Amino acid sequence: MKISKTNNDVKNKKRVVVAMSGGVDSSVAAALMLEKGYEVIGLTMQLYDGNNQKAQNSKSCCAGQDIYDAKRVAEKLGIDHYVLNYENRFFQDVIKDFADTYAEGKTPIPCIRCNEKMKFRDLLSTALGLEAEMLVTGHYAIIKKNKSNVSLLRAFDKEKDQSYFLFATPIELLEKVYFPLGNMSKSSTRKYAKKFELPVSDKPESQDICFVQSTKKGAYREIVKKLRPDVSRSGEIIHVNGSKMGQHDGIDGFTIGQRRGLGVNSNNGEPLYVTKIDPKDRIVYVGEEKDLLVTKFRSIDITWLTKIEIGSQIVAKVKVRSQHDPQEAKIFIDDDKKATIIFNSPCSGVALGQASVFYKGDQVLGGGWISENLN
Repeated sequence: MKISKTNNDVKNKKRVVVAMSGGVDSSVAAALMLEKGYEVIGLTMQLYDGNNQKAQNSKSCCAGQDIYDAKRVAEKLGIDHYVLNYENRFFQDVIKDFADTYAEGKTPIPCIRCNEKMKFRDLLSTALGLEAEMLVTGHYAIIKKNKSNVSLLRAFDKEKDQSYFLFATPIELLEKVYFPLGNMSKSSTRKYAKKFELPVSDKPESQDICFVQSTKKGAYREIVKKLRPDVSRSGEIIHVNGSKMGQHDGIDGFTIGQRRGLGVNSNNGEPLYVTKIDPKDRIVYVGEEKDLLVTKFRSIDITWLTKIEIGSQIVAKVKVRSQHDPQEAKIFIDDDKKATIIFNSPCSGVALGQASVFYKGDQVLGGGWISENLN
């Protein structure tokens, strides 16, 4: 890929690189940076299915139709645009990790892995190699910078806030990143897209798991079984009271807190939920809603976005799922990469493999991966 680092038309402007997925958010981010007077270069990551053109109403990203849409937006804005083939890296760092996590009886979050391994590692490195001042994305979050520190904050639009998915981006990288949509609502973004007459102004939002193309229920399992056929072995479904309830066709079909599609019913008419998954013996444990409640768990591989002291305690709110309201908790810092979290009140849906993100007001203090239920 060759990009001129000096252009007579923009030689006095500061350069930024915008990660363009082909969606409305990143497209408006590019337009806003252009409006601010920056020299803008658009980069799109081709992550999978590079030869498969998706339908116009596809809810995927970074493949097929989406790359074409990013190109159309770049042409509309009059900016340079380049496509980077990251398929192999994406497969190793995101898709393979996705399958391996399910095989371990955990619930993965590929969006966080993509941010951590692709956007804010590989793509940022490419942006800096192009002598850009910063990498710009269409995330809904706020990066606050001053002379003494850098902090990550929740977005103005709390319904669209994506700070939960960004906790694994270290401070030294956040210094080189900018989120122009952080103080905007989604409706405002759509209005700006129409104002700039962008061809994606009415495009649907991308789905949660971009590389799962089928809309069929449980379609992600096809990917998991292809990469980890061992997960398709059957096993027992056992009630937390010890009674055997039935059989399942693979632990990848279950996640903590799941209620639907269990294939078994309780004897007392109470709804059943997945409470634990044992990957070694291929056992799925189920129980009532009260059996989901957790007060104490451990997180590992923590990324701290504020100064901490090992052995100390932090009082903060902790979010354990993307759609979960943060709950008051005490965080005991075991070491710089591990912490024990104790909720003030029991919390349901604490699933191994999910992220636990720590907040003080709107500020993200850090976050890690849920590794152990300590109840």
